Amino acid sequence: MNDTFQIFEHQALYTNRGNNELRLTQQQLGLLEQFYGDGNDFPYYSLVNKGIKFRQYVGVLKIGNTTIEVLPKAGKIDNKETWQNRLIEMLKAVGMFNIHAPSSSNLNIKQNSILDLYFELFITEIEYLLHRGLIKKYNKKEGNQLALKGKIKFNKHIQQNLIHQERFYIAYTNYDINHKLHAILYKTLLVLRRINLNPSLISKIGKILLDFPPMPNIKVTPVLFEKIVYNRKNTSYKTAIDIAQLILLNYHPNITQGNNHVLALMFDMNLLWEQFVAVSLQKNNSFKISTQSSKNFWKPSKGYASRLRPDIIIELDKKKYVLDTKWKNLYNTNPSSNDLRQMFAYLHYFDAKKAALVYPSYASNTHTGHYYDTKGNINQNCSVLAITTEQKIRSWQKAICLQIEHWITEPN
Repeated sequence: MNDTFQIFEHQALYTNRGNNELRLTQQQLGLLEQFYGDGNDFPYYSLVNKGIKFRQYVGVLKIGNTTIEVLPKAGKIDNKETWQNRLIEMLKAVGMFNIHAPSSSNLNIKQNSILDLYFELFITEIEYLLHRGLIKKYNKKEGNQLALKGKIKFNKHIQQNLIHQERFYIAYTNYDINHKLHAILYKTLLVLRRINLNPSLISKIGKILLDFPPMPNIKVTPVLFEKIVYNRKNTSYKTAIDIAQLILLNYHPNITQGNNHVLALMFDMNLLWEQFVAVSLQKNNSFKISTQSSKNFWKPSKGYASRLRPDIIIELDKKKYVLDTKWKNLYNTNPSSNDLRQMFAYLHYFDAKKAALVYPSYASNTHTGHYYDTKGNINQNCSVLAITTEQKIRSWQKAICLQIEHWITEPN
């Protein structure tokens, strides 16, 4: 039975097709079908006859002892190692691997998957925090104590201590390491101990759990992480907490009884491409980049207004240029009519000089197009920018900047 799969986005895995490296067992397919559930809004893959077909999400899906790594792909190059490295570098570029620990440059795993890299980075960050010394915080607590300290809670004291008059029910403050940040990290370590299968990390996780003080169990929700406030004292925890958030919020302890836990570290490739293009353009100091600009364009008589939000707006010399990124191959065809209509609306609502759809490609090309006005005259510019996927990430980012800068400065 194959426990490790590596495929490209939009590819499928079957129980009755493919070589042994890409063939699911009935048991594996059954677990994937259970995780899929009823399919409502399930983003990662769809069910097909005797198999599953992945969508535009990339990353790692781990169910029990089975790991599936889904890689992006654009253009003709289908070397998996190349695209694994590109994916990791793209995630680093957009801040999904914000490395703070001084020893993190020595990450020594030859990535079997992105999952291994995340696990090792988390372990490295915890080692760094333990070496520095875990921070203490003031914690508000209440309960029965034998000594009177803090503020007595009379109602609960009377309810609980009529017989035990030697006790006091009090509210008090402790200054110690038993607080939310450490509870999050400790719970993540316990999850890693359960799901990690990489032999080189097993002993590291065990040693850290011996050194890390046990913490009470906590309920993990998105709100738990939203309430964390970073300051000068705890900012060194941010990378570890970010990875813990990614793991804990995407971890499902089991989908049936037993050890069939699920961890899905999957990223929408359309969003990742948008973020990657935006951070690449920020390397051009002449550009002012906006990625959150939006405007109302329709309001119902009841309810909320619909809004327009282009992926990227560039401001240069008091002029605006609108970009919308698309992670797909055009193969020398025209963009869809819906995409072109959307860009037309962006041009008008954001008072932009030009608009462009930005695609990855095996070769760079710029195809200029124009819209007709109501009288049949050609006026506003909407181009298609196909940008080559370079082997080295910096070369790729440079190619993005240069091609978009050339498009901006060329005459209509």
